[in-house]
Amino acid sequence: MKGIIGKKIGMTSVFSSDGKQTACTIIEAGPCVVTQVKTKETDGYDSLQLAFGEKKEKHTTSAEKNHFAKASTSPKKFVKEFRGYTLEKNLGEAITVDIFTEGEKVDVVGTSKGKGFQGVVKRHGFHGVGQQSHGQHDRQRAPGSLGNSSDASRVMKGVRMAGRMGTDRVKVKALKVVKIFPEKNFILVSGSVPGHIGSIVLIQK
Repeated sequence: MKGIIGKKIGMTSVFSSDGKQTACTIIEAGPCVVTQVKTKETDGYDSLQLAFGEKKEKHTTSAEKNHFAKASTSPKKFVKEFRGYTLEKNLGEAITVDIFTEGEKVDVVGTSKGKGFQGVVKRHGFHGVGQQSHGQHDRQRAPGSLGNSSDASRVMKGVRMAGRMGTDRVKVKALKVVKIFPEKNFILVSGSVPGHIGSIVLIQK
């Protein structure tokens, strides 16, 4: 497995030679710095810890400063560990968007947009009660009965109800790498990516 930390920039469209339009998401992928190398002998498993985004010195703790100093790099804002990294990288080495090639498939992990407190129709896809009739008082978008007729007199765990929606960890699989701009550290992947503009995403192969 190989991967990199990136930031969602926005969306655009790319036209192929035959005139086909593809919606793409622009991601600023890296450059990331290897801040720790874990091995089975010392840590019990193999992984690479990558860091991305500059962080101000006044907002950095002493422990973080010492940790980044071992990699001979400035303090970073985002740190992520990738298990089973297939590329051989050393401490302090930079990882750029060059690890990917155009045409290959990648998985993108991000945090979905927060939508606040939502009802069951939007949150769970309830279809309502259909045609409104006489005597029905604003119940078209209501969830219906929540109780249990044969078990305890309480609402059981897992019942689909209204509540806070969004801000979930979402992985979108098999997105095609449409184009790479190494000079700007930009990578264009087909389709949409979870999260708002400026949110942090993980690109994995």
